[in-house]
Amino acid sequence: MTESEDDHRGAARSRIAERVEETREALISAARELFGQRGFAAVGTEEIVRSARLTRGALYHHFEGKEDLFRAVYEAVERDLVDQIAATALKAKDPVEALRAGSRAFLDACEDPAVRRIALIDAPSVLGWEQWREIGMRYGLGLVQATLKAAMDAELIERQPVTPLAHLLLGSIDEAGMLVARADDGGRTKREVAEAVDRYLAALVGRPRRR
Repeated sequence: MTESEDDHRGAARSRIAERVEETREALISAARELFGQRGFAAVGTEEIVRSARLTRGALYHHFEGKEDLFRAVYEAVERDLVDQIAATALKAKDPVEALRAGSRAFLDACEDPAVRRIALIDAPSVLGWEQWREIGMRYGLGLVQATLKAAMDAELIERQPVTPLAHLLLGSIDEAGMLVARADDGGRTKREVAEAVDRYLAALVGRPRRR
């Protein structure tokens, strides 16, 4: 095989890989919009592939079925949400303020109808609680751990094992998000939850014990 033939085959494989990824992303994008509008149970696979302008064969080539596609949609929502929260937290003046700003950004996102429907209402029931928590922790835990460690390094929070505290904090925020997502009271629950989170974070801030 000549060098030019090898280059040609390499370029062809690259184009095929790009098309495969584009097809997968088109399915996820179409499903995300439909699931966000009407929920998992109300959307069929035929509607998804029609919206993506693809075939059922394309869907089943990339995913085992509707639940597997929903899992990919939920992961995409979590990825975007963590990116959004991280961008907000980076603007904070210190790590504790970053935790507070990130928590408020998450609670704001919980009022977004698509996020609420996909991540907080459908995901626990469609995927099961354990898988829902595993995916959520996979995307959010590292960010919380890093911010808590930075707060300890800055002596804003007493030094202690980071991982247990990160799990406690993230679990609390997730529970707060579920509460906000299910409320229909003009934002009163979100305001109360945000104030409770602020008090929770304030309780973490204190003079570190010298060892």
